[in-house]
Amino acid sequence: MANVYDFTVKDRKGKDVSLKDYEGKVLLIVNTATGCGFTPQYEGLEALYKKYNEKGLEVLDFPCDQFGHQAPGTDDEINEFCVSRYFTTFDRFAKIEVNGDNQEPLYKFLKSQKKGVMGSAIKWNFTKFLINREGEVIARYAPTTKPEAIEADILKLL
Repeated sequence: MANVYDFTVKDRKGKDVSLKDYEGKVLLIVNTATGCGFTPQYEGLEALYKKYNEKGLEVLDFPCDQFGHQAPGTDDEINEFCVSRYFTTFDRFAKIEVNGDNQEPLYKFLKSQKKGVMGSAIKWNFTKFLINREGEVIARYAPTTKPEAIEADILKLL
């Protein structure tokens, strides 16, 4: 796999989505949870999305229940929570695993491209990956990094 466009993921209804659909866009890929201390970051993610979507930014949300069972519920329940509580409008996909034997292949690739403080493993929810328009992984941000702190890096790619 050469870049993120080579991957296919499942949308929240279980249908295949080729990431080629996002070719030429700047992507912010995030593993999220609805019951996490970082869940309010949905506000910052939505603010970035609204501010820069017309210039080519896409936020791709991958709910993950691997960390403290903080993303309970079905994909539809998670989506309803995000839309009703945080008014999110960016794309949300099916719940995935980001570490271990059942990890989503996209995440195996992302982690191989940019290591974190604990090596390649995802430490917690709201780890963020910034992808340029060519599908290359440019940066990885810790869960504690607020979306607004990434804005300058996004602007460099838009």
